[in-house]
Amino acid sequence: MRSGGAFALEQFPAPHLHEGTTTAGMMFSVVLCLLPAGLWGVLLFGPRALYVLAVSVGTSLLTELAVSGLFLRRFTLGDGSALLTGLLLGYSLPPAVPLFIPAVASFFAIAVIKLTFGGLGRNWMNPALGARVFVMFSWTGPMTRWAAPLAAADALSGATPLGLVKEALAHPVHGVRGPIELLLAGLHPAGLKAGFFPDLLQRLGRLTPAGYGQLALGTMAGCIGEGSAFLLALGSVYLFVKKIIAWEIPAAYLGSFSLLAWAFGGLPFGTGLFRGDVAFHLLSGGLALGALYMAADPVTSPLRRPGRILFGLGCGGLTFLLRTWGSQPEGVALAVILMNMLVPLLNRIGARPAAEVKK
Repeated sequence: MRSGGAFALEQFPAPHLHEGTTTAGMMFSVVLCLLPAGLWGVLLFGPRALYVLAVSVGTSLLTELAVSGLFLRRFTLGDGSALLTGLLLGYSLPPAVPLFIPAVASFFAIAVIKLTFGGLGRNWMNPALGARVFVMFSWTGPMTRWAAPLAAADALSGATPLGLVKEALAHPVHGVRGPIELLLAGLHPAGLKAGFFPDLLQRLGRLTPAGYGQLALGTMAGCIGEGSAFLLALGSVYLFVKKIIAWEIPAAYLGSFSLLAWAFGGLPFGTGLFRGDVAFHLLSGGLALGALYMAADPVTSPLRRPGRILFGLGCGGLTFLLRTWGSQPEGVALAVILMNMLVPLLNRIGARPAAEVKK
């Protein structure tokens, strides 16, 4: 139970019912729900993606074991949080990134962001997101070197779909009036090689409106586990049903972002208000991974429903602002971290004063 200042959480007398959910059970459930998107990323990007995930997860586990044992004097690998942090961090990295970057990022996530503050439950920032931002600003070049899916190991793509839009807005392309048109115009260089599996993906993509199927399946350049918004959303269904993650934050996050993208997303392309391509923005980048799995982290998000809704609204608004007018194409990580800083304030909303609780 967390409390502080002039406000406190209500505490009721016994008997208390134990719900039965453990921390380890929650962590491993999230890991299992994330596995389809990760396996899909390895299938699309090849062994290199598997190496990045292995280094990220392995370094995270070793750091947790060493630092918690040496300084905290306790064994904490069993709670599954280090495994989940390493997996989420690996998902948010490009498959072509040098292997020292996931190692440094995982060490930073566990040793600095998590264990420096006392371990699980005491860190104020999501460790995977904080580490991702750290390596992004430290090694911007390698972190923006993208591999084409289902291509040769040394084949590189110029940009992700969001990066392509950012570049096009800086150097306008004549006749293009929306983000999906950039993909349909053949400006995106990441194509699929020939073969049964690539051909099957292309057929599946044709069953949906042009361009959106490829985005939903993740057959575009991008990070290892962020590509398939469809698989990430599918995995989150179990977490919502079992109430492992609260629905308020993802709903407010995606809802506010969608509203802003629809209302103002068309302005940079000259199409006017309420003409933005919502589907493109929802299916692109790390929005699905961030909104469904990272923003709803129970340690770094508000405790009560009003605070959760405001937290999600803030994440959605900041993500849209950073994506549209920021220097980088993506904005999910920074948006969630900025809202993490406001959680102590948001936790005061709806709390009863400590003096009143004592009565």
